[in-house]
Order: sequence, then structure tokens, then C-alpha cells
Amino acid sequence: MSERISSVETIDVRFPTSRHRDGSDAMNPFPDYSAAYVVLRTSADAEGHGLVFTVGRGTDLQVAAVQALAPMVVGQPVDELVADPGALARRLVGDSQIRWLGPEKGVVHMAAGGLVNAVWDLAARRAEKPLWQLLANLTPEQLVAQVDFRYLRDALTEDEAAALLRAAEGGRAERERRLRAEGYPAYTTTPGWLGYDDEKLARLCREAVAAGYRLIKLKVGGNLTDDIRRMGIARRAVGPDIRIAVDANQIWGVPEAIRWMRELAEFDPYWIEEPTSPDDVLGHGAVRKALAPVKVATGEHVHNAVMFKQLLQADAVDVVQIDACRVAGVNENLAILLLAAKFGVPVCPHAGGVGLCELVQHLAMFDFVALSGSTENRAIEYVDHLHEHFVDPVRVSGGRYLAPDAPGMSARILPDSLAQYRFPGGPAWADASVMAGARQT
Repeated sequence: MSERISSVETIDVRFPTSRHRDGSDAMNPFPDYSAAYVVLRTSADAEGHGLVFTVGRGTDLQVAAVQALAPMVVGQPVDELVADPGALARRLVGDSQIRWLGPEKGVVHMAAGGLVNAVWDLAARRAEKPLWQLLANLTPEQLVAQVDFRYLRDALTEDEAAALLRAAEGGRAERERRLRAEGYPAYTTTPGWLGYDDEKLARLCREAVAAGYRLIKLKVGGNLTDDIRRMGIARRAVGPDIRIAVDANQIWGVPEAIRWMRELAEFDPYWIEEPTSPDDVLGHGAVRKALAPVKVATGEHVHNAVMFKQLLQADAVDVVQIDACRVAGVNENLAILLLAAKFGVPVCPHAGGVGLCELVQHLAMFDFVALSGSTENRAIEYVDHLHEHFVDPVRVSGGRYLAPDAPGMSARILPDSLAQYRFPGGPAWADASVMAGARQT
């Protein structure tokens, strides 16, 4: 009998990052970085790993959504799944009853992404390649076949996507060599969490520059006076030549975003990220027009490829930020990367969180090797939290991500970490004061 998916295990795993305000921003003052962690097991004892990032409460809902979709994966022939993950992606996203809860957004869409990413992880393990290399080695025709163009053809057709990929074929080998030798640019948000005091902000800014980062990011939007002071501290710490991006995490309406950012203009912000509701395409466009040359970046909470299409069609963004766990997995992110390439907009992936750095590095590196062919004005976000819990953690040196060489999508969490931080029964959550914090955040 052929190898089949025998089970799907989903684990609620949470890390009490709120205790030290790691990850704190204007919308999420006390996040506990968490994940619905997905393990596909096969009848031949192989595994594929994926996850859906969350920030604490509600992770149980994400786990339930993955389990609701799991029967569509269990029993499937592994050879067919890994040969065409796009077929599974379309089946999960298109299920008529589950789709009603979206469609193509929110908890169920992210759950589909967790399962799809786990299948890609399994495929890369079977091929004995890191995912970025597996993707980069596919032909343009194979890659295009993985994308659902149904809602995209008014902006990007299959023929146009294939042409973009074919145009990049000539330099693939040399770019892969460069990637392995030099890595991929990173930027860091580690200094910029809103809950850090001024001394810690200044110290971490200086450390980031010393470590080789040329772009750092600060959270803003809590209090204007505080933001002016913090931006001044950061600018003095890093000097005039280091880029400082700022991130409002959706806290503002459009007029407030424009007014607030004009107050910060003296500190030369490079981009404003999520200046308003991630659903407000026209609002992003208005902010961009009013604040130029400050760039507008968004994508962390953009639901699907259709919204990215609209943002690009409306000239509403300067920087596209893909997220490995927000949309329905690798396949939809391929669509977004192709859209960004068509419109000539750079991609700077959102990361941090639990496993987001580990997963999204593969997508950015594929993009460099096989699609955009460029790292100019591009960088992957890096946050120095929680990597020690992964079997294949990211490696960053000199302000650059080093290309992973282990097979898979780098999603596996260590068994000891799963046991320690499983919620609510893990030892890390047994202390009453920690549990109290979790209930409040």
C-alpha cells in the first residue's frame, strides 16, 4: 500500500514573552508569542512540520481550525501531496462549508496555511533539500501551476508569471552561489519594542549597528511625546546613516497616521508600517501620498493575495511584507511574490514571533534566486527571540541571514520545548502568576 498521511497532531504552544514586554507594540502591549503547531505523520513514519503564529489567547481557536481541516489531509497519498501541494491548497481554501467562515481570511485561512506549509516541509525533507532550494529548482511551469490565479488575472496572468520566472532563469546558479556565500540582508526589530525603557532602547540600537544591521525598526503609536523622545534616542544612538523604520501596528486612522508621522519626520523615518487598518487599501494610498518620500509598508495582517493585488494596483504601498503564516501557506505567498515582481515593488518579509524568521527566510531566498534576482532595498525582519526552541534555527551573522542547508522549512520545534511550553499543562504555565498574566494579556 502506498504511503499516506496517517495523522495530524496540533499542539497549543505558548511562550510567556509578556513578562519582559518582548514583542510589545501599540496594539499588543503584552503578547505571549504562541503557535498552533502542526505535525503531519505518514504511514512510513515520516513527518512534515508547520505552524500558525499567534500572540496568546485564541491559540486554542487556531488549533481547532487546523483540526477541522485535518480530515481533508489524513489518508491522502503522500506522493500526490508532495508532487502538487497546490491541489491541496485549493481543496482546503475552496471547501464550501469551511470557506463560509472566511472566505480566504482569518482563522480558517491561516489553518489551511499551517497544513499546506507542513506538506511543503514534508516535500522538502523527502527531496533532502531546504525549501528555498526545492522551490528555486522548480521550472517556471511547475511554479505557475502551484498558484491559484482565479482572482488575480486582471493584474497577473499565468503567462506573465511564467515570463517573470523565465527571465530570471539565466542567473539562478550564480545567485544561489552568492546566497550561500553572502547570505540575505536582515533588519532587526529587537531594539524597538514599545515596552522597553530608554536605556534598553539605546543600548540595543548601538548593539544592532555593531552587529552589522543597516536598518532597525521601532514600534510607535502609543504616545506621541514618547515616540518623539524614543525616535530621538534611537537616531542619536545609530547616527544619520542607519535607516530607522517605524511600525504603528494598525493603531491609527488615516488622518491621525498622517499627523503623527509628520511629527516624526525630523528623525528621517524610512518607512511607516501598518499605518492604519490592514483592510483599508485606499487609506494606505492616502497615507503614502501625504507622507512621501517616507515609504509605506504593509502585509503582516493582509488576509490574502487579492488584497495584495489591490494594494499594488492602487499604488498604495512601497514595500510588500509577506508573512509565512498569515495567508494560506507557501502557494499563496508564491502568488504574492509574483504580484510584487510584476509591479516592481520590493518585498521585505515580516518575521519575529514563533518560527516566523525560520519559515519566511525560505520564501525570500527563493525570491532572490528564482524570481526578483535582487536584494536591493530588501531585507528579512529579524527578532532575537525563541530561536533556541527550533531544531534548525535561523543563523544570522553580520546583519545577514545565512542560507539554511537542512532539509525542510525549518519549522520543527524541539520536543523538550513542546513539553515545557504546551498550554495550559506545560511546566512553564504551571506557576499561578504566569497563568494570571496570560489571562490578562
